[in-house]
Amino acid sequence: MSHCIRASRAMVLTAALGFAVGCHKEEQEKDPVAHVEVTPAARRSLSQVVEAEGVVFPLQQATVAPKITSTIAEFKVQRGSRVKKGQVLAILENKDLSAAAEATKGDFDQAEANYTMTVNAGLPQQLQKAELDAAAAKSAFQAAENVFNSRKELYQQGAIPRRELDTSEVALAQARSQSEQAQKQLADLERLGKEQTLRAAQGTKESAEGRYRAAAAQLGYSEIRSPIDGVVTDRPLYVGDLAAANQPILTLMDTSRLIAKVHIPQSDAAVLKVGDRAELKLASLEQPVNAHVSLVSPALDPGSTTIEVWLEPSKRDSALKPGMTVSVSIMAQEVPNAIVVPSAAIFQNSEGAPYVLLAGKDNKAHQQVVRLGVHNGGLTQIAEGVAEGDPVITSGGYAVPEGTTIEVQKGTTEDSNKGGEDRAADKNPENKPSPKAKEP
Repeated sequence: MSHCIRASRAMVLTAALGFAVGCHKEEQEKDPVAHVEVTPAARRSLSQVVEAEGVVFPLQQATVAPKITSTIAEFKVQRGSRVKKGQVLAILENKDLSAAAEATKGDFDQAEANYTMTVNAGLPQQLQKAELDAAAAKSAFQAAENVFNSRKELYQQGAIPRRELDTSEVALAQARSQSEQAQKQLADLERLGKEQTLRAAQGTKESAEGRYRAAAAQLGYSEIRSPIDGVVTDRPLYVGDLAAANQPILTLMDTSRLIAKVHIPQSDAAVLKVGDRAELKLASLEQPVNAHVSLVSPALDPGSTTIEVWLEPSKRDSALKPGMTVSVSIMAQEVPNAIVVPSAAIFQNSEGAPYVLLAGKDNKAHQQVVRLGVHNGGLTQIAEGVAEGDPVITSGGYAVPEGTTIEVQKGTTEDSNKGGEDRAADKNPENKPSPKAKEP
């Protein structure tokens, strides 16, 4: 009897243990549930904003350095002085240069006088001799021609033999040749002789003039003049200091027009163009300074692999000063009626493609590969892959696999579109540039 009781208890215990193990196994095999929040994809205008840190520079500035080495005799300006283009800023010691300029000026005047005398003077003696020779040869030719004509008439009358006529004809030919040669020699001397004489005098004059101009230029280098309109921002030397050639002694800046220079990654710079609206933010100013893009560098900076962009304020603001660091927001492009989702809802798959998780009607999460557009603050445009109103998982979707069972938190789908827009508006009031969202 006792044996039967013990057997019955063992069977009951075994059945209980089996039931417990079965229940535990069923719990283990049950699918995990992800608790998520959902926001429908909304349609609205969206502007892409590129943000960076920049440094303020003057549009024009000049570092003034002398071309000669000399002692500073006088400064005409102080730091902070406003100057005009061409104004004398400093004078270097120049007594030796002044003396050299005077000496070369005298040489130049003398050479110029010699040139004038050469131009106005008569022909030299060799030209006079050539003229006399040409005149004599011409007279001899005319005499020989007269003799030939006279003997020709006598020969025709039979008064002289043929031999005398032939002799006069030979003499005429010789006289003609000598006359032509003398005339040619005279012409050559008149043309080449005078030309070379004038050329030599002109060369002497130009050489003296060149030396004078060089000396005058060296003297002029002792006066340091302003290359631009602006203000003196640095003057490191004092009167009596030695100013070395090509070493700065003054720095000038034109503060009437300032720019902010920023270096932007290639991907962001690709959408920028001249004229894009921008804002410059200073810690000392409550309101940002309106500006616009004035230059997008056509070349890549080899050191930083970025693109340099210049921003010019729409109007001068006294708070902006060269050398300041400013926060820059550039409104690159605006897309009306864009399909937008919170940027936090965008992930990347193993292949690097962006995707979002959609809450399916089967209560499961489904990955949807998308093509991204512009982004601004916490919102990103979905250019392809999602339609307006699609339920996008915005919270709790990180690392959730395809087909995972989800449980949507109550209240997240109602008025979620409005809430998303309100949150974006809080971050970006009046649709002004806001911090750039990081792309996945």
